[in-house]
Amino acid sequence: MLYYLQKRVIYFILLIGSIFLSSGVFAQTLQAGAAKRIITPNPLLPVSGGIGKPKPVTEKKGDLFARALVLENGDKRIAIVSVDNLGWTSVLGDKSRALIKGVSPENIIIAATHTHSAPDAYGFPDQTGKSYADLKYLDWCVNQIADAVNEAVKNLEPAAIKIAVDEAKGKIAYNYYAPALYDPRCGVIQAVATTGKNKGENIATLVNYAIHPEVLGSGRGILSPDLCGPLYDRIESKGGGMAIFLNGAQGGMVTADTRREEGKEANTWEECIRIGELLADESLRIIKNAPIIENPTLFSAAQNLEIPIESDIMRFILKNSPLNYTFTKENYVKTQVNLINIGPAQILTIPGEALPNIGFYLKRKMPTKFPFLFGLANDAFGYILTKEDFNSFKRYQYVSQTSLGEMTGDIYINHALEMIKESPKPELK
Repeated sequence: MLYYLQKRVIYFILLIGSIFLSSGVFAQTLQAGAAKRIITPNPLLPVSGGIGKPKPVTEKKGDLFARALVLENGDKRIAIVSVDNLGWTSVLGDKSRALIKGVSPENIIIAATHTHSAPDAYGFPDQTGKSYADLKYLDWCVNQIADAVNEAVKNLEPAAIKIAVDEAKGKIAYNYYAPALYDPRCGVIQAVATTGKNKGENIATLVNYAIHPEVLGSGRGILSPDLCGPLYDRIESKGGGMAIFLNGAQGGMVTADTRREEGKEANTWEECIRIGELLADESLRIIKNAPIIENPTLFSAAQNLEIPIESDIMRFILKNSPLNYTFTKENYVKTQVNLINIGPAQILTIPGEALPNIGFYLKRKMPTKFPFLFGLANDAFGYILTKEDFNSFKRYQYVSQTSLGEMTGDIYINHALEMIKESPKPELK
């Protein structure tokens, strides 16, 4: 009799378990959370578009943000952070990582949108070694970034995702050096709530596209997220949840297509709105009919990469910046490179501005139909180009001077290919 009862109890437990599994209660383990913080300085600060003294501003167009998306599945949790700035170095990123709870530091990706209308976050020194960066403001941003990630962790809820990659249509970007040599593909990841009162609503929409957000630039007296601001507003107004923008391989020189007749350009806030809203609409179109992926696996690998500083300009900047860069050995910088799988998608981070040929090559080598490249992520060490391109053309003189050196591209590519080889392949969905 006892044996019979035990069998009935076991049968009942298995039956209940199968019901829970089929309903998704146990099977659904992916969680997503998002949060953002405004990082607009008050009062306004001068803005930086690159090497040199920041330019004074008299107004702002839109707010600067730090935006965080956190994903969790099982014991794996990753945070993807986007900062409206020209670049965001690991010196600042590591300060935020130390304040973030619940996410391993190596699984926190902090990338810059690359707007040319935000305060100097590099601490660019002038010829005398003097820097004009506002360190108090940068420390405040460090805390805002950490707060955004910590809130996103608290906001974690059961979710599914949608993933799509397709060509973004319309007058959005072009290559200033060679108009057709750029990547028109736009990658989109959307997190969708699966339970509770928000079931079916979008938690966040991540847009990955290679472009210089420099419609306004640093010389117009305007502080702004540039085209990224209207992109955020458009996606969020259309129910996409929190919008987050991650740049791609936009170096040398993939920029916003503001061209007009007779060689003129439309460098206005209205043009930021046109391009930002167009890219937002294209992103939503691309992701609209993508299938729901209910329980994607997460994988994240992080490795350190050492790169020699061969450029005199870059060596001077890094050694004289008040941010106090540390060096593992003389004239070498260390940076972190991440490889992430989210279901069928694969993501590689780039610690700078890779030229589009590098981006095309890496995407071709990634074993997925959904390749993503997060440029200016974890660090922003200038342009990344191959030795064949380095100082080979007059057009590449500036990008060569503001690169770490001739071998930077090859070192990064070889490291990225090794990470792809050693990591598990993305899921086939």
